[in-house]
Amino acid sequence: MTVRGIALLSGGLDSILAIKICQEQGIEMTAISFETPFFKANKARAAAQQIGVPLLVFDITAALLAIVKNPQYGYGKNMNPCIDCHALMIKTAGQIMEEHGYDFIATGEVAGQRPMSQGRNSLNAVANESGYKDFLIRPLSAKLLKPTKPEIEGKVDRERLLALSGRGRKPQMELAKDFGIHTYATPAGGCLLTDSFFCKKLADLFENSPEFSITDVELLPHGRHFRISKQTKIIVGRNQRENEKLEEIASADYIRMRAQLYPSSLVVIPAKCSPSDLSIAASICLFYSDAPADTENNVVCWQADKMELLHIASANRETVLALLL
Repeated sequence: MTVRGIALLSGGLDSILAIKICQEQGIEMTAISFETPFFKANKARAAAQQIGVPLLVFDITAALLAIVKNPQYGYGKNMNPCIDCHALMIKTAGQIMEEHGYDFIATGEVAGQRPMSQGRNSLNAVANESGYKDFLIRPLSAKLLKPTKPEIEGKVDRERLLALSGRGRKPQMELAKDFGIHTYATPAGGCLLTDSFFCKKLADLFENSPEFSITDVELLPHGRHFRISKQTKIIVGRNQRENEKLEEIASADYIRMRAQLYPSSLVVIPAKCSPSDLSIAASICLFYSDAPADTENNVVCWQADKMELLHIASANRETVLALLL
């Protein structure tokens, strides 16, 4: 009977090697990756295509947001709940494993490679929290860890797994050459929850908008953000690409605005805003336009099939900087 495994694939070298090590045993592997507003699966897609493995991609935004607000194991860098997040990924993979009859879950974790998330205690916490510790294999460090059910049952040959540890990358790079793998993503970066500027905006959203939507979160990486009142935040595009992105993401619950007669950034503001907040947003819209600073001008505001003009003066620089997050 063919042994089938499902492996977490980030696109980095370790997760690629974990899959290749299993495939070397004749195991049929499927990769799984995840997407949220904080990280995408683009690197995983490229890696899966390179090594010729099927890839399943799942959106875990709702579940991860609940964790980010209150992580059981705390944060790593900035607002990254790395232990809880990895446990969620393995739990999701475990559910797919059960639904589709896979025999085990593999990850590219290396014991001791990352101080918080891959120390021995952290690896145990991730496995326990996921609910699938008996089916979890870490092929790169398996010989340093207790054998799990697939190894004990002989579905995976433990002797052909590795005993890597620490932060050094040389063994992995040598192994990559042996497998003919020459292109892979760098191990660091990629998650916005480790970015201090992004996390400042996320913390502001949590504090001021307890009933925020997924769209509100998806907008966070784009544009300049201004908290103009306790209830209202606006976003201003920095360039044409960001203007287009804001237009694409902002739902019908947002009002869009631009200067009527001059080139300007796109501004988006929640439709439930007060008239005074709308006026402030329009004045900031004029500030980020080519309109003369010392005159009043029209700003076009639209939502779905509704449109209105606001005649207003541009905000001054001091006001704009004071409201910028």
